[in-house]
Amino acid sequence: MDTNTGHHPPGVGLTAPGLSDADLFAHCLTDDGLALLESLLDSGRYEVRAPEHAALLYVAWLRRAGQDAAAAELVEELRPFAAEVRFAPYPAEQPVPGPDAVHRLTVGEAAAALARRAPRPAVEAQREALTVWRPYEDELLGHWLRFEADPQAVTRAQGAALLARYRELAAAHTRCTKHLNPKSNTAVLLRGLEESAAGRELPPRLAGLVRHAVASMVARRGRPGSAEHTRLRREQARQAALPAHHELAALVLRRLAPLDTARGTADVGALTGPVTAEEARGTGLPVGAGIPPSIRAPVAAAVTAPLRTLLDTGAVPSAEVLGEVAAELIAAHTAQGYADESLGALVAATYRARRPHRYALWWSREHHERIASLPWVRAVAPWGPDPAVRARATLRTFAEVCVEGFPGAGLPDLLAAALSDLAPLAGLPAPLLTEPFAAAYGTRTSPGLLPAARAAGELLRGTAYERYHGIDYAQVLRLAAAADHEGFAELCVARAGRTGPSPAGDAAVVEQARILTTSNLATLVRYADVSPPGGWEGAARGAFAAAVRRSATPAQTARAWRQLLFHLSLCDADGQRRALAWIDDRAARLPARTAAGITAPLARLRRAVDQGASGGSGPDSP
Repeated sequence: MDTNTGHHPPGVGLTAPGLSDADLFAHCLTDDGLALLESLLDSGRYEVRAPEHAALLYVAWLRRAGQDAAAAELVEELRPFAAEVRFAPYPAEQPVPGPDAVHRLTVGEAAAALARRAPRPAVEAQREALTVWRPYEDELLGHWLRFEADPQAVTRAQGAALLARYRELAAAHTRCTKHLNPKSNTAVLLRGLEESAAGRELPPRLAGLVRHAVASMVARRGRPGSAEHTRLRREQARQAALPAHHELAALVLRRLAPLDTARGTADVGALTGPVTAEEARGTGLPVGAGIPPSIRAPVAAAVTAPLRTLLDTGAVPSAEVLGEVAAELIAAHTAQGYADESLGALVAATYRARRPHRYALWWSREHHERIASLPWVRAVAPWGPDPAVRARATLRTFAEVCVEGFPGAGLPDLLAAALSDLAPLAGLPAPLLTEPFAAAYGTRTSPGLLPAARAAGELLRGTAYERYHGIDYAQVLRLAAAADHEGFAELCVARAGRTGPSPAGDAAVVEQARILTTSNLATLVRYADVSPPGGWEGAARGAFAAAVRRSATPAQTARAWRQLLFHLSLCDADGQRRALAWIDDRAARLPARTAAGITAPLARLRRAVDQGASGGSGPDSP
């Protein structure tokens, strides 16, 4: 590489002011520059904002691996563009996430969610009532109680002072308006106070209203200074002293400020811990005040950890959220096969670079091929895994995580879409299906529908799934073999109970297409060897639990029941018997209304299993 001579100072960093891209490129090829790059590889404390920012880190890795010729060749390929393109990374405080690390939100997204936490009018009005108006009402009530006991004990000046205080409070504290209601006890006492402070005797009606207001207030809360009243006001003062959620959100926002907004965070404990003494001095918040769950939630969603860790901690609470985070992991799936940890992290950072906004399905096979064709990524290809093997493993991992973690959900469309471009890389003979029909109207099916139906027929022919749903998979296989898209669409229409032309956007027709194809699960089981670590029996139990969950919507229950049929059909005969015994035991302990709703489907399920018992109730061999 280049020597450490010339005008590049040996100690220059990656962000030295005034350093051009060409100067930075030249410096990184000096001994000091390469040493810095190697230290970044070891620590992982770098940021790749665009794929080209990783190029010189690949040079450093090749050189350290003893591949001087490959490193020199890569440098010469980069050199013509060195004056126009930055090929060096940016330094970072946190290590770059590993290939298996993922987060739901970036720190910047979590901060944006916290910044939207504004004061809640109802809460602030309650706080004003407890801290301003309740104490004033006690003073007002005390004045009239003294007047009742001895009219000579109170003076007009005292009454005038109370009125003046009221006007000041009413002008400064406008959230509460109850005192403005002329029928309220406070308003009645104030009207009486205006008369007495002016030296006028209260009219009989007003005097009666004042006596009634005093009696009502004492009956409701006790006399000011009594044990009962003191306990009430002490508890109200404690509640009012609790910090507002928007104030705690602002504190957590300050804690997030030093972090890289484009990444997740490794540890949320320090970010969501109680208010410290130093923070209390700067904010006025009470020392030790805890951060409520609603404020902790967006920060917890920004934690970077392996997917299974996020599942175990509840940070990925649903299959739909799993679909959201899938793209980030799939983008770096190739990196998981590198034996060298630093190289794997570097490749992962390269694939993740320049990620668009979070919910876009930004990863695609074209993205993968574009990154894989970059000169610096090509240079380390001999140390990488077989792309087809890695893609198949990634497909299998995500499908198994989805079935194991959310057995009643199936494969959501967002996850299927994220995985769909892996299917050809993995060499699957059938694509993954996201929409059964190619258009909202008509009977033109999507290209992947018949291959998915074929996979389902080959896997589930002769099983409880086929019998329960009344499917003739022999017919389905004939339609698939003949590539009869129109015939398959007509089958879906007929099964949905429609007659004549029917829009493919009809939910009932789409549902029948999903039943016939199992929404990609059969494709993944048959061609990617998907099998949940806990076995299909455990998945069947989980699907039943999801179907009878009290909070489940009718659509969720129907989907979970379909998954139950699928999982149960892949069990062997003994597994089916054990699963059904468990389901019967669980059903016997359900609330009466829930139990009544599943009585008929459960009887159909048992018949579907029993009808195949004589010939074996597991799936046919592929």
